[in-house]
Amino acid sequence: MKIRIGYMPLTDSLPLAVAQEAGYFSAEGLDVELQPEWSWASLRDRLLVGQLDAAPMLAPMLMATTLGLGSIKKPLATAFSMGLNGNGITVSPMLFQGLCALSEGPTPNDMANAMNKLVAARASSGESPLTLAVVFPFSCHAYQLRHWLSVAGLDPDHDVKLVVLPPSQMVDHLRMGHIDGFCVGEPWNSLAALTGAGHCLLSGYQIWENAPEKVLAVSRDWVARHPDEHRALLRALYKAACHADENLVDSLSLLAHPAWLDVPEEIIRAPFSQRLPGGLTGQPFPAHHFHVFAGFHANFPWRSDARFLLEEMQRWRQCSLEEKQTFAAQCYRTDLFRDALADLTSLPLMDSKPDERHAGHWQLPGEPKPVQLGPDRLLRTIEEQPEG
Repeated sequence: MKIRIGYMPLTDSLPLAVAQEAGYFSAEGLDVELQPEWSWASLRDRLLVGQLDAAPMLAPMLMATTLGLGSIKKPLATAFSMGLNGNGITVSPMLFQGLCALSEGPTPNDMANAMNKLVAARASSGESPLTLAVVFPFSCHAYQLRHWLSVAGLDPDHDVKLVVLPPSQMVDHLRMGHIDGFCVGEPWNSLAALTGAGHCLLSGYQIWENAPEKVLAVSRDWVARHPDEHRALLRALYKAACHADENLVDSLSLLAHPAWLDVPEEIIRAPFSQRLPGGLTGQPFPAHHFHVFAGFHANFPWRSDARFLLEEMQRWRQCSLEEKQTFAAQCYRTDLFRDALADLTSLPLMDSKPDERHAGHWQLPGEPKPVQLGPDRLLRTIEEQPEG
């Protein structure tokens, strides 16, 4: 049986490339055909009609599709998270200059306050609102951008114009002046910054530390029909994600091939080698701000991640759902992850992380040993931050 997996050309598709090229799919007895897509809507729709069997998908999109928001309603599920982090907010040279002139400091809050001043100045002079792009309305990119704007009191639905663009088109639209900025995954922030098309203001890590991103989406009826193939797919991807983390530099070179990203290798590697200049000062981002493919138990489908993203959807008036816990359990199949990977890794004894936020590394009880996790704070307003 051939398994057709769709993917978007992004750095966080690396585990797919490793699984195919390093033989993890074949070692699990799988015959996999990888098919690139160029928009999230197209990838979703091909999964819904059965042209694809599985696909790394924006985590909020999986739940939106299951609820029938913005598409045909079809129950989807995931038993595997593709990793953590990877997004950035990049702006045009002109917007960057305006923020430099208005910002009182280099912090994310300072830049948000400068954005607030700039938006107010444009409105008072009769200029059109800034146009900022995201990859999809139901995406962590959209929620990270919205969260950062809201830190300074901006209303993303009224004070700026949000548009949707495919990730691979972001840099060209920024260069041509069609948009003033975007929030997108790698390598497109690095491509913009290192070719002079824009300036990367923030990493997603500065907004949500070790945030969830894509998940492996499958229809629930496909899992029911093909439980053995699904189990083998989870095992192959987990092994590939571990390989990617442990052999990052060599693994990234796979993505430079035209079949994957067709972007120079030095661009793809930039955020991982502290060569992506960021913020108002151009200080390179720390490497840990970007993709984590397996560390911190990144591949476990935490139901708390599902609930958090559902709360973001509700926060921005995209859905109304009272029973988030039950819905999260239906979409995020921790039982399938445990069944497939019990012999390969420690497993947490709970399906959700606690609500408290952590500034440093921490752990939860696990079997056969504790599960090691990373910082998970959210960017807060000045008023919300503790004194001292």
